Amino acid sequence: MTEKLLICIMEISQQMIEVGAEIYRIEESVTRICKAYGAVRVDVFATTSNVIVSAEKPDGTVLTQTRRITGSGTDIEKLHRLNDLVRTVTATTPDCATIREKLAEIEKTKKYPAILYILFNAVIAASFCIFFGGRDYKEIIASFVIGFLIGIVSLVLERRSLNKILSRFACSFVSAMSAFVLLRLGVIESVDNVIIGNIMSLIPGIGLTNSLRDLFTGDIITGALRSIEAILLALAIAFGYILSAFIFGGVA
Repeated sequence: MTEKLLICIMEISQQMIEVGAEIYRIEESVTRICKAYGAVRVDVFATTSNVIVSAEKPDGTVLTQTRRITGSGTDIEKLHRLNDLVRTVTATTPDCATIREKLAEIEKTKKYPAILYILFNAVIAASFCIFFGGRDYKEIIASFVIGFLIGIVSLVLERRSLNKILSRFACSFVSAMSAFVLLRLGVIESVDNVIIGNIMSLIPGIGLTNSLRDLFTGDIITGALRSIEAILLALAIAFGYILSAFIFGGVA
């Protein structure tokens, strides 16, 4: 174990947190890697906002690193590749330069094109509109178009690194406002199913699920933090709709 190697391990743990890995998996992965490189004792404390690792070498020297985490999200494909990297590093114990090369390869992994994300956001909105009772083709088309618009807004705000809560508020406000505008123009007769269809794609379902998962596995702090974040995101979505409804005088 060296300081440089521990820095590489911290980089792996940070990226795992940022793509939505379970906290117990992160702590277990870091422990396994450190012991594979000769550490006799490893203490790891991880939350969604920081990671602290203390590794004791055979000669009694203790190496300690702390890493601040500033962002989090969900990327199952990248998480899968990081888990593979952990298994590879544990089995082969490569040097730090090799680990950095592998991390760089994972970072360069081709992502889905923006247009595909936007298109599927529109399809999901239209599908939820139908699921919740929308049968008028005008409402379904309106949901699709607004969903397409929200997909664009979401990507733009994400690339500008806007606060996640403000981003959900903005998307909710734009989607509800667009629906009310179409209602006032006489394009659609009701905004209920249109708004519900678009808001469903904004609801932090994965975040809430992850928070419950952490609570059930005993990671109380992380579970509580993720629960609070999910609740704040839900409130931001609600306030976006309420503000839009207030501006346009409600549905009537």
